[in-house]
Amino acid sequence: MSTTTYAPDLTAGSAPSSMRPTLAGLNHMISAGHYLATQAGMDVLQQGGNAIDAGVAAGIALGVVQSDIVNVGGVAPILVYEAKSNKVWSISGLGYWPRATRLETFMQKFGGTIPAGVLRTVIPAAPDAWITALERFGTMRFGEVAAGAIRLAREGFVMYPLMAEVIADNARNYARWASSAAVYLPGGKPPVAGSIFRQTDLAASLQYMADEERTCQGNGRLAGLAAARRAFYEGDIATAMVNYHKQEGGWLTREDLRDFSVEVDPALSIDFRGTQIHSCGFWCQGPSLLQMLNILESRDLRALGHNSAPYIHLLTEAIKLAFADREVHYADPRFATVPQQDLLSKAYAAERLAMIAMDRAGPDMPAAGSLPHNRPINMQPATADDTARTDPRLDTSYVAVVDKEGNAFSATPSDGSYNTPIIPGTGLCASGRGSQSWADPQHPCQVAAGRRPRLTPNPSLAIRPGQYVMPFGTPGGDVQCQAMLQTFLNIEVFGMELQQAIEAPRFATFSFPSSFEPHNAMPGRLMIEDIVDRSVGDELTALGHAVQWWADRSWRAGAMCAVKYDQQTGIRWGAADPRRPAYASGW
Repeated sequence: MSTTTYAPDLTAGSAPSSMRPTLAGLNHMISAGHYLATQAGMDVLQQGGNAIDAGVAAGIALGVVQSDIVNVGGVAPILVYEAKSNKVWSISGLGYWPRATRLETFMQKFGGTIPAGVLRTVIPAAPDAWITALERFGTMRFGEVAAGAIRLAREGFVMYPLMAEVIADNARNYARWASSAAVYLPGGKPPVAGSIFRQTDLAASLQYMADEERTCQGNGRLAGLAAARRAFYEGDIATAMVNYHKQEGGWLTREDLRDFSVEVDPALSIDFRGTQIHSCGFWCQGPSLLQMLNILESRDLRALGHNSAPYIHLLTEAIKLAFADREVHYADPRFATVPQQDLLSKAYAAERLAMIAMDRAGPDMPAAGSLPHNRPINMQPATADDTARTDPRLDTSYVAVVDKEGNAFSATPSDGSYNTPIIPGTGLCASGRGSQSWADPQHPCQVAAGRRPRLTPNPSLAIRPGQYVMPFGTPGGDVQCQAMLQTFLNIEVFGMELQQAIEAPRFATFSFPSSFEPHNAMPGRLMIEDIVDRSVGDELTALGHAVQWWADRSWRAGAMCAVKYDQQTGIRWGAADPRRPAYASGW
């Protein structure tokens, strides 16, 4: 490995140690939020599939082995780097509110809140996103890439501690619906770590899609993929979803499902000191990472010292500024006027940087900036006993892949199963991502028919031309972009190798309205992993931050995964976060 700024000498003996090694492969590399999903993707790579085939295989498998936090019927935003065209594409992977949706229902019947259950359902987008990725950029059939997930659902897997903890903590939520309790509370109790967990209905749903594809395989791969899509959006699965929603007072209809399709667009990007960082559009929070990097670009971050008080302070203030813009401007561009070019401009970033004072913390929620379409930000403080903000909603995972041709795949599939019911007989939930809309007619992300929520899951991809391609991402709700920012800077500015960059101590601010219902805030709150020296926390407290501590390397600080393809040596490096059961594998 070369000793450039972007690839430090790993033999020098001066680099900080990590709990795991950075893995290396010459042909392909994958890193995902659960080791069995990593294996499902690796199997596809070994069979000759490309990065997109493998990423879809791992993504679907995450909906099985992490079905508490990722749903087969959920969301799946995707970035694809196509090596032959040198272009990065975004696949939206986010559904919109059904045609029958009425904001007034939430305002009049639920006091301006969006309750758990079928009424927060938006059209499931993940199946269409996976199939669209295969159609546009893949080489394999749906049945081939879903085989690992089907086997894991049918034969089961060993329940692991974090999933067992999540299910146990949400036992009352699962018990609200008989269909959910049947899966997640077998025998009336949450499954324990070490037991075998099977999801036979989910296996049958995925197998049905594969079987429908097989009936059309004589007409070619694309015809088969279209048949798999119809199986979900028009066939027996659609019938089950619509019938259940009709029975339970939901809004989802056959027409909503039949007419849905994800969007494929060029990814957004900015340049950070010669490295291009890519994101999905302003319908998700991804562009806030680009804004953070723009704000910080001109500062000598290395001189501040890694995770020093001045460094954490500067990043925290930049995050708060970007999230102020997120709160005011980010929304579904099909319905809202989003000043996209201005938000991502270097001139606007310089204006935002000038607002940061290094000797004191800024306002709990700073002004959103001098752009048009501005509006006041409503800060509804969390109650004293509300831990939900610093205990982020567990509802997301991640997968990164680079193949032998240099194609890259980055996806953040999501949707928990404890706040919306399993559709009886299917083993899956219809996306409850409506929890990231607002029951507020003045908010840019208000509930409305055909409108998308503002999604937290957001994959990223960095390219330094001629040097590296790196898909990276994490779960963690509002922590996602914060963890991604810190990990990227660990690599790009501080020269850490991949695993060290991921394992380094992290912090996160919560001084903004949450992306999740009920959208409360924790003014000034700054959480820091306690492997950072306490004296740093004391300095930050003196600056005006409300510092509290996460224990050790906390799963609450995200679960970063990344693959870095060194274009000069041909080596694919892979790393995964030990904060959760994420693992990398390569060959």
